[in-house]
Amino acid sequence: MPRRTLQDWLDWQEGLHARGIDLGLERVRRVFANLDLGPPPFPVITVAGTNGKGSSVALLEAVLGAAGYRVGAYTSPHLLHYNERIRIAGRCAADEAICQAFQRIDRARGAVSLTYFEFGTLAALDLFYRGGVDVAVLEVGMGGRLDAVNILDADVALVTAIGIDHVEWLGGDRESIGREKAGILRPGRPAVCSDPAPPDSLVGHARALGTPLYLIGRDYGCEMEAAGPLPPAWSWWHSALRHEGLPMPALAGAFQVRNAAGCLMALRCLAPRIEVSRAAIEGGLRAQRLPGRFQAVAAPAPTILDVAHNRESAAALAANLAARPVAGKTHAVAAMLGDKDMAAVLGALAGAVDAWHLATAPVARGARAEDLARALGAARAGAAPTLADSVEAAYEQALAQARGGDRIVVFGSFYAVSGVQKFLARGGAEFTVQSDPI
Repeated sequence: MPRRTLQDWLDWQEGLHARGIDLGLERVRRVFANLDLGPPPFPVITVAGTNGKGSSVALLEAVLGAAGYRVGAYTSPHLLHYNERIRIAGRCAADEAICQAFQRIDRARGAVSLTYFEFGTLAALDLFYRGGVDVAVLEVGMGGRLDAVNILDADVALVTAIGIDHVEWLGGDRESIGREKAGILRPGRPAVCSDPAPPDSLVGHARALGTPLYLIGRDYGCEMEAAGPLPPAWSWWHSALRHEGLPMPALAGAFQVRNAAGCLMALRCLAPRIEVSRAAIEGGLRAQRLPGRFQAVAAPAPTILDVAHNRESAAALAANLAARPVAGKTHAVAAMLGDKDMAAVLGALAGAVDAWHLATAPVARGARAEDLARALGAARAGAAPTLADSVEAAYEQALAQARGGDRIVVFGSFYAVSGVQKFLARGGAEFTVQSDPI
């Protein structure tokens, strides 16, 4: 059957491969070779990690764009539109361009079966090659060693904070997970880690490969500057170079300063191929945008959207909520995937939430609202929740209960955030990321 629209292609891809997640590089390397694109004519920054990948990609894209470079950025998953995954010069790829890339990939693959993610990764690379980008910033989907993004050798590998997630594929401890993330490192090519306590497996792998590894707190660092009458600021240092009085990242949370420091070190590693001025750094820090990360929305009730879905990201969300108290109650709307540590995630927010509204996630891997309720009880995270069959219904329950001075926080997965975004968009809401949300 001919695939005429982007949605036709995506629907077909979801049923093409026997398994939705099938880590490995053999199939995707073979198809990439058949595309005959050759070695990348642009520097590649590959970003892996458990938390902070998306915000790091967004900042690298913003700083490089402010410096005048044509940037190709690849991220996943998306919130509202598949096109969000592939951006060139700050603009999402058009349906027609993605469909044409899919056609080229389908011809090149022959009898090779590809997953939905592998198709998307190859499409992004195809469009970056053809789109004349100056630099590509690639976000690893899962792990690193066997992720499709890893078919390209990174000129700089950036590893953000490492936590416990995707244990069925990556292992159940930080050392095992760190080993998988370290798979994006290459001999002789620089790597940066913005996790202040990197697993020994990551450091050891870099040493064994002969990879120059820059660790935060040892080889580069950041520090908040003394509070005063001026807006908050921070400093970054590496060797003899120091930038003082930098504006705070546009995304909320103290941990974003560590993410930003790692990004600046990664860019430093690309010099002199890629030069970035102080003005571009400042401009990028102010322009950084990433929907769904402590994103405030002007809605029927003040609402915060956050895709936090593991213990560490939930703890960061709780800290952001605590730093911005409200006069009334905080209502939580949550939907999660069933393979997540639900009790740990909900428990991390126990002290920040007054009322819970739990929803069944709208995918096969999704946890039922009843599963979340049991996890909430195990975490002893608050009063009895309301349950709903959809995120939209759970959000409506929260709206019905919210009073003046209250706020609603939506979290647990991309599905939770995108469901509420679609609900609000039907009511005419616009989505903007603010530097200091509700």
